[in-house]
Amino acid sequence: MELSDIRHLVTEQTLAFLSLPEHRLLIDNEWVAARSGETFETINPATEKIVGKIAFADAFDVDAAVQAARRALDDGPWSRMRPAERQRLMLKLADLIEANAQTLAELESIDCGKSVGLARAVDMALVIEFFRYMAGWATKIEGTVTETSVPFAPGQQFMTYIRREPVGVVAAVVPWNFPLLVAAWKLGPALAAGCTVVLKPAEQTPLTALFLGRLVVEAGFPPGVVNIVTGDGPRTGAPLVQHTGINKVSFTGSTEVGKRIGHASVDNMTRFTLELGGKSPVIVLDDCDPTAAAQGAANAIFFNQGQVCCAGSRLYVHKKQFDNVVAEVARIADGMRLGSGLDAQAQVNPLVSKEQMRRVSDYIQTGLNQGAKRIAGGQALPDKGFYVRPTVLVDTANDHRVVREEIFGPVLVAMPYDDLDEVAARANDTPYGLGASIWSNDLSRVHKLIPKIKAGTVWVNSHSMLDATMPFGGYKQSGIGRDMGRSALDAYLETKSVWIAL
Repeated sequence: MELSDIRHLVTEQTLAFLSLPEHRLLIDNEWVAARSGETFETINPATEKIVGKIAFADAFDVDAAVQAARRALDDGPWSRMRPAERQRLMLKLADLIEANAQTLAELESIDCGKSVGLARAVDMALVIEFFRYMAGWATKIEGTVTETSVPFAPGQQFMTYIRREPVGVVAAVVPWNFPLLVAAWKLGPALAAGCTVVLKPAEQTPLTALFLGRLVVEAGFPPGVVNIVTGDGPRTGAPLVQHTGINKVSFTGSTEVGKRIGHASVDNMTRFTLELGGKSPVIVLDDCDPTAAAQGAANAIFFNQGQVCCAGSRLYVHKKQFDNVVAEVARIADGMRLGSGLDAQAQVNPLVSKEQMRRVSDYIQTGLNQGAKRIAGGQALPDKGFYVRPTVLVDTANDHRVVREEIFGPVLVAMPYDDLDEVAARANDTPYGLGASIWSNDLSRVHKLIPKIKAGTVWVNSHSMLDATMPFGGYKQSGIGRDMGRSALDAYLETKSVWIAL
């Protein structure tokens, strides 16, 4: 691996992991090569250098992983394990993640480009808290005893109750923008419910999932409970979600791919939850301080280089404040320093891949071609790395592609509005409904506006805040179901009604 340029910036443990000649698949608690012997490369987006060779799983490997998960579910010690024992294993895994958080943050930064400081403070902190939160639910899954009154069986008595049981073998397919965090969102409720899992990380960012696999084995999870297969969508992901041995698919990613997964799941009547794309509005009311609103809007779109499903990519500012707020956002954007995620001074890091860099750049050019004006983001870029400068576009219309489509990069479109009814209608004029934020100190107007916004989460004077207790998911084409919170657990449980004639 080409590690000389990062050797002095990361821990010895990170270097040792990256120096492995091949990162293999985790199946039945064994690290195995793909049957085909094929590998693919993972690239550091800041240097464009290879940092790992990864086993390329095909349908044969996927089947082996699903079969291992099935054995663990039906016949292994996991199926007989008491809830308190599952809880202890999950808590031990959380402790191991905490002990290795710096290495995991460094691997996340090297693999997907993000700031190692933010990965440590945000991603890893949330992962640890979420596993601990979900571990608590393992001992709190309850059924219900009911009193029945069967009209066509007078005089007959029944003992009736409702059981909650694990849904079965789960296919967890996660994206590249928050690789370990979203993996935790899938694994946490699945393990708490007593399910087994086949995890497929994005091909762009497999490293932290594979390191997590080491910690799963070290924590003492029985063979087959957590399996990890690496590869791309067509050759690895598709055989996984289409496998008849899968009982539930949990997917986070693009709406386009999510629709295909939904269709494949329905063909097998596989349960599924989908957390998909977004085009989230940031709404600034006329009473808000322009400087505070601008900083909030900048954070909402430029955090993680805009590679956030709920990024605040559409800025609506009351016309009285529009010029001041947008000018300040542009100033912030142009003042942000570009650099590697391992550079503590850098405020903007590379996008995950050359493909993503080109995609975002093409959207900016399309916006300019349709009449938008760029007021930030025109400066030169570094020679190496997949960078796009934070960009602010004005003079856009609702039918412009940059307004309607998810760009998934540091690109903000800013538009003025006149009144609350107008801005609510424009905020909802999108196929998506994942998140939204409102910036105001007038709580009366805020509370009137919140019910009008068609989104799974509405933040007030903040954006992209997350907590293990709060469900996360979207309306409309932003998905089906919720991650996090108590409601996430329900998606990994089946309901069984039991009748006993007395």
